[in-house]
Amino acid sequence: MLVLEAKIYGKQVQYAAMDEAIRTGQFIRNKALRYWMNNKGTGKYELSAYCKVLAAEFPFAEKLNSMARQSSADRAWAAISRFYDNCKKKIAGKKGFPKFKKHSRSVEYKTTGWKLSENRKKITFTDKNNIGQVKLKGTRDLNWYDIKQIKRIRIVRRADGFYCQFLVDTDNREKIEPAYSEIGLDVGLNHFYTDDKGNQIENPRFYRTGEKALNRLNKSKSKKYVKGVKPQSKNYHKARKRYALKHLKISRQRKDHAVKLARCVVTSNDVVAYEDLRIANMVKNHNLSKSITDAGWYQFRVWLEYFGYKFGKITIAVPPQYTSQNCSDCGAKVKKALSTRTHKCKCGCVLDRDENAARNILSLGLNTAGRAVSAWGDKTSI
Repeated sequence: MLVLEAKIYGKQVQYAAMDEAIRTGQFIRNKALRYWMNNKGTGKYELSAYCKVLAAEFPFAEKLNSMARQSSADRAWAAISRFYDNCKKKIAGKKGFPKFKKHSRSVEYKTTGWKLSENRKKITFTDKNNIGQVKLKGTRDLNWYDIKQIKRIRIVRRADGFYCQFLVDTDNREKIEPAYSEIGLDVGLNHFYTDDKGNQIENPRFYRTGEKALNRLNKSKSKKYVKGVKPQSKNYHKARKRYALKHLKISRQRKDHAVKLARCVVTSNDVVAYEDLRIANMVKNHNLSKSITDAGWYQFRVWLEYFGYKFGKITIAVPPQYTSQNCSDCGAKVKKALSTRTHKCKCGCVLDRDENAARNILSLGLNTAGRAVSAWGDKTSI
């Protein structure tokens, strides 16, 4: 599935109608979740059927396209099924019990409720929300794809406006020449990652760089907020938008860095091994949580796996336990504190701590790949 995005240009009345559609989708999702809580044994089919009941009961819900209502109920079921899966897997700690949405930013249409123009540069929403026809501006040409390939459409609200996402059912895999090399990656805070050859990529620290400006904008926003007053002044909403735009810029910088770096790593290597980190557990350390979140390791991993699939390369996530402690040369365990940045072993191996970990990660990854190949090929190991 390929996701293409274009910015929406319309009138203020149309933007208000899109906001109303998003709020209606949030209402239906929360109602479906409440229905599941109150009725034991409710499944996906019952939640989908409940949308028709909501449309008959609430006039504003009936304005939203029927398939968009079902899509909102599907979102509720996705949260419920994820909770069930976590319970079956007996994941330690909280199992992710479904929560009610307070600030939804998107609504999803399926195959009805919208119509593209002939040149694919305009889209008309045909339900009763009165959004009407809006212009689209993006970098990808939708004329390459058949209308039947577009399975879903999302309206997404961001700080700088509304966007339309097209979920296209197509195979976008590409064949490229093999690189005849492999790489092990150890992510960190001093450097974004260190590979098994000692090469290091600097950590851009986008949030830390923009933190001073963010604090200034947040302070300006807080000064204009009047407690208990609804609605707030126009100056408050202008300040709030400036603050949100700065956050959006930082998130886009982090994504752009992750995408470009992941593509470069995957296209330059045939096998990429990295740590299977549990970021949610790591950010519980309040001394490092801001720096870990700012690094964007999980986003980098997601794009590594995506480009690995797209270009037919092998990406392997290995357990991170003892990768920093074990010697990559002799395998002996050398205990060291987090502040110790140099690995020194009795065998004479002296390496940077992260480079030693990257070598261990690559070794574990290659061993995992070897076992997988022998299993799929139904061959005994030699």
